[in-house]
Amino acid sequence: MADELDVIVLGLGVGGEEVGGKLADAGLSVLGIENRLVGGECPYWGCIPSKMMIRASGLLTEGRRITGMAGASEVFPDWAPVALRIRDEATDSWNDKVAVDRFTGRGGRFLRGTGRLTGPKQVEVDGQTYTARKGVVIATGTKAAIPPIPGLAEAPYWTNKEAIETDTLPASITVLGGGAIGLELAQMFARFGVRVTIVEAMDRLMVYEEPESSELITEILKREGVTVHTGSRAERVDGMTVHLADGSTVTSEKLLVATGRTSDLHKLGLDTVGLDPAAKAISVDEHMRAADGLWAVGDCTGHGAFTHMAMYQAGIAIRDILGQGGPPADYRAQPRVTFTDPEIGSVGLTEDAARHHGIHVQTAYTKIPESARGWIHKAGNEGFIKLVADMDRDVLVGATSAGPNGGEVLSALAVAVHAQVPVHLLKNMIYAYPTFHRAIEAAVQQLD
Repeated sequence: MADELDVIVLGLGVGGEEVGGKLADAGLSVLGIENRLVGGECPYWGCIPSKMMIRASGLLTEGRRITGMAGASEVFPDWAPVALRIRDEATDSWNDKVAVDRFTGRGGRFLRGTGRLTGPKQVEVDGQTYTARKGVVIATGTKAAIPPIPGLAEAPYWTNKEAIETDTLPASITVLGGGAIGLELAQMFARFGVRVTIVEAMDRLMVYEEPESSELITEILKREGVTVHTGSRAERVDGMTVHLADGSTVTSEKLLVATGRTSDLHKLGLDTVGLDPAAKAISVDEHMRAADGLWAVGDCTGHGAFTHMAMYQAGIAIRDILGQGGPPADYRAQPRVTFTDPEIGSVGLTEDAARHHGIHVQTAYTKIPESARGWIHKAGNEGFIKLVADMDRDVLVGATSAGPNGGEVLSALAVAVHAQVPVHLLKNMIYAYPTFHRAIEAAVQQLD
């Protein structure tokens, strides 16, 4: 393999593969380096297999909702077809040959290994140094963050990886963490008959979202039999027993650690290009430039561990490397969806964050069950629309869409926030009837 190329991509998750593949399509010589699976977290242990699991658990719940709505039903969960589908359809038994072939088929060169910067536009892998004429793109993603709880390191805990790969379900599981990953997996397991306990150190679940979102999902989970401990810090772990700060204990067959994600930057040689290897994330400008001849995209930039963010940033980096110009990064309308039931989608700023930014805030709130589609839907219709408006500029700066298909309804709100559509225009547009998104109209009418 030639040791000089146009571009070197460190990490071939969704962002890195997109950058490397598109640059190879454009005729550049590209070296992609990955020490795990090409495609990254999303297709093997994240978005895709987890949503297959959630889809399956949702079918069970929909079946249980038939009684009183369309007859009678009796549902018998079976994990075997779910595990088989994840292995066969999503992950190829966690083999990335298809992804590697896809990358090399576009003209990229692939190297399995761990790369490290040794200077500007230089990367070393297993003792050999490669030079990039245009530069290097870092797309090394994140890994599960493991909190320093005494005894946890010695416990045979699960992260999302083991939870996704399991062929059999435990009788009980304790979930450390009340964020998106923990809640999605907790509800899914509970719907398959697993006894689930959630332990969250903060005073509410989904602490970075609206309080209304936290209240809704907590109520739903408890109704479905999940035990929820909030404001309960885990002080010690002894095997499968978690000792909480209030003196109580939780014991289960499995322990799932879902306390967030972290970038592992200290091994990348960032100091050789003037960057801080102890930083939590790689700071990039609006064109994804981290230094001269160095770009970074995806989770490692600290703008959210989302596939859609990695792809968005990848597009910006590609244009910059090819000298094509184009709009710079704009994070005002970042969308995010927690795929619980109900789905909780949000975009832009929460009410609290908007007030913290000194914005003249007004909010509006409408319950989905009170809308026409919500009334028709009936069973499983919990949810709401919340709008956060900047009244000085007559625009939305944030919104939450919780409910059936909440992540899909969010798209209209994301457009409104991103395009800064004036509130008075939103008030006077036509909303299809009867739809879930029509609740946006009811909410926007509340704004002065």
